[in-house]
Amino acid sequence: MLSILGKGTSMSTGEYSPGPDGRREPGTAATPHEGTPAAGGGRAGSYGNAPSYSGTAGTPAAGTAPAPAAPERKVTRTGVIWAAVVAALVLLILLIIFILQNQELVLVKFLGLEGAVPLGMALFIAAVTGGVLVAAAGGARILQLRANAHRARVQQRR
Repeated sequence: MLSILGKGTSMSTGEYSPGPDGRREPGTAATPHEGTPAAGGGRAGSYGNAPSYSGTAGTPAAGTAPAPAAPERKVTRTGVIWAAVVAALVLLILLIIFILQNQELVLVKFLGLEGAVPLGMALFIAAVTGGVLVAAAGGARILQLRANAHRARVQQRR
């Protein structure tokens, strides 16, 4: 940390760290170390490889035009759906690989029923069953919250 700040200074000595606009906050006093260049030379007020927050850092040189600002990208429903489909396809491919690599037969017993199923398929069925149970519990909770909100709106109208 000392090499970044230069000349043995540290942030624990109460030095001021400028904000993103590079200006001092009202009511803060300058410290004796502020503005001293790094040990290796360089611009006044810079500390080694630390970023500069002065107002001149982002100003283009004389005679050059500023770079045009990149247009702001808008998130659309189509874009979100496309990303979700791609993610789902990647997960599906990984699932198929998992099932194909786990083809050994295992004996599964459930409520008196018994059968031999490939290990990958047995784990897949267990995962889907767990997901269905979680979705059912979540759906029941959503219905409960909607009913409570409806009751509250009806009472508020009276």
